[in-house]
Amino acid sequence: MSASKWFLREPSPESATRLFCLPYSGCGASMYRKWPRFLGDMEIVPVQPPGRENRFREEPYGTFEALADDLVEVLHPYLDRPFGLFGHCGSALPGYETAVRLMEKGYPTPDRLFVSSQVAPHRGPHGRFLEMSDAELADEVHTLIVQLGGKPRPDLVDLSLEILRADVETNKRYHPDEPVRLPCPITALGWDQDAEVDHRLMDSWADCGETTFRVLEGPHYRFMEAPDDLMDAFLADLSA
Repeated sequence: MSASKWFLREPSPESATRLFCLPYSGCGASMYRKWPRFLGDMEIVPVQPPGRENRFREEPYGTFEALADDLVEVLHPYLDRPFGLFGHCGSALPGYETAVRLMEKGYPTPDRLFVSSQVAPHRGPHGRFLEMSDAELADEVHTLIVQLGGKPRPDLVDLSLEILRADVETNKRYHPDEPVRLPCPITALGWDQDAEVDHRLMDSWADCGETTFRVLEGPHYRFMEAPDDLMDAFLADLSA
């Protein structure tokens, strides 16, 4: 399996720590283009799953478990220094599942798992996207493209809708009865104006491992702007 297509750029050998970031539902790795490449000596490494952007001709994964099975093998050569995993909303769940797979395989585990705007896996699936029609999801895609600074052309909306629908269906299938407790600490990030996932619903992440809870300022999509309080949380918690 070629690792190169999983990254927009090869992880730097100069970084002291790495933060691997999974893209938001319906998006590809370029959604992190407003984020810095480095926070001090911590490198931000966006991950590109199949089925989106430069990999749009590939079949997307139908389960988070299957995604995690392959992703751990891709990441393994780059886990030679402290690292973290980050996912927001739907992508927080494959982030968690990837941490589980790393533990099960005896590979290095994250120094910190960051989960943003998502309930713990055994409390889901959760969110209004799960019950939306394609027309309603298309409206959300339109909003998301604008948030990312793009122009919502009909062809782009249609392609993004296909990806988002696949991600939503994968989310629906993911509901472990009992959470696997991770050996690594977790930071659960809520947002005080989030209309999608109330930060108070994130308390059950404590069932998945030692958890630090942070409530940041802003709505659901604010994370895409690389706000200072989010970057500060990465530096404080991954360094710890």
